[in-house]
Amino acid sequence: METLFSIYPNVQDLLATNPEDLAPVLLTLAKGMVQNGMFHKEAVSNAATAPPNALPSQQGYQFYHRQQIEALLSRAWGWIERSDLITPAGGTNGRNGWMVFTPDGEKITSAQDIQRIRAAADFPRWMLHPSIVEKVWRALMRNDLGDAVLFAFRAVEESVRSAGGFTANDYGVKLMRDAFNKDKGPLTDMSQPEAEREGLQQLFAGAILSYKNPHSHRTINLTDIREAQEQVVLASHLLRIVDARRKP
Repeated sequence: METLFSIYPNVQDLLATNPEDLAPVLLTLAKGMVQNGMFHKEAVSNAATAPPNALPSQQGYQFYHRQQIEALLSRAWGWIERSDLITPAGGTNGRNGWMVFTPDGEKITSAQDIQRIRAAADFPRWMLHPSIVEKVWRALMRNDLGDAVLFAFRAVEESVRSAGGFTANDYGVKLMRDAFNKDKGPLTDMSQPEAEREGLQQLFAGAILSYKNPHSHRTINLTDIREAQEQVVLASHLLRIVDARRKP
């Protein structure tokens, strides 16, 4: 059975590890120690530092590191709970420290899953435009990456249509090209040089063509959460440009 000592034989390497990077080990051990649908964090932590029934020579870390290791494990459990992967069991069991897996926690099967959750949790909400922040944030946290991207760029299309005075029959790349036409677009800033006006038109048209249209017409297997985050940040940037071009 995998333990922290088998993964980090050098205690200093363990103590330098981020708490969330220990989550896959703790969750894997916890899933192997479930009793009546529950597990106890203390038992899992003990198993993480040394296998059950281990001989003294197999205990791994020296006793004087125990306090630091316990503090690290406590922080790791804290991250796991804040990420809504486990929750106290009901009634007296929960008050006595027994835990159960949440639906998201049940899905965790690998370190890659933890990395995805960490990437989602670390993403700064303030980078998202207020009009899309709640729905896009929730989709990213659920790992519904395609939905997050589609919603973000659909919001761009709707915002351009509204700000430019277009109708529901105006959509897609043509809408972007008309709205930001370098000579007469209603959202074009004529004080800017011609090359920049043309560049912005191409930016909006290219973004819709590259990121909204594929998700609208077929299922896109977007698996990299960082890539999805970068795309919705681009959508947020475009939404802020449209805000600045709205007529008072």
